[in-house]
Amino acid sequence: GIIGPNGSGKTTLMRAIARIMPPAEGSIHVRGRVAPVLELGGGFMPKLTGRENIYLNGAILGYQKKQISERIDRIIAFADIGDFIDSPISTYSSGMRSRLGFAVATDISPDVLLLDEVLAVGDTHFRKKATDRVENLLAEATTVFMVSHSMEHIKKMCNRVLLVENSQLIADGPPDEIIDMYNARTT
Repeated sequence: GIIGPNGSGKTTLMRAIARIMPPAEGSIHVRGRVAPVLELGGGFMPKLTGRENIYLNGAILGYQKKQISERIDRIIAFADIGDFIDSPISTYSSGMRSRLGFAVATDISPDVLLLDEVLAVGDTHFRKKATDRVENLLAEATTVFMVSHSMEHIKKMCNRVLLVENSQLIADGPPDEIIDMYNARTT
């Protein structure tokens, strides 16, 4: 888990891990397939349909068309956006884009999953499905980096927490200890 006040560098760190931007100094070494879910639906092309965007995002994540075709029904079912799947993404609500973005990124069984405030979006039913999916990925030994302001999610899903402020690592340790430290610093 990665916690800290707004503007502390949490999302910037995630972008560096995802290789979207280089680190300001030092280096980051990541092994395996990385699936960033940093801005849900942010990588979608507005003029393409949801279905077309599934293929596009799957290709960006390194999958062949055949592999995506084998998963597409499952992705569509998880996103649960109905007939909108064949409408341009530009017609989607932010919640629909979020659902589809999460469904694509988490169906591919990544080695490293980056989640930035993902479990805070959508309705109660979707949040439950998303939480269950992340727990399943954790059980499969996927490494998950989670940025969240929900200390409940951090406590439930993380075995280690980083506290960052002003782009600096302040603390690294067990969830309860680091969350208590964060809460003491913000009150």
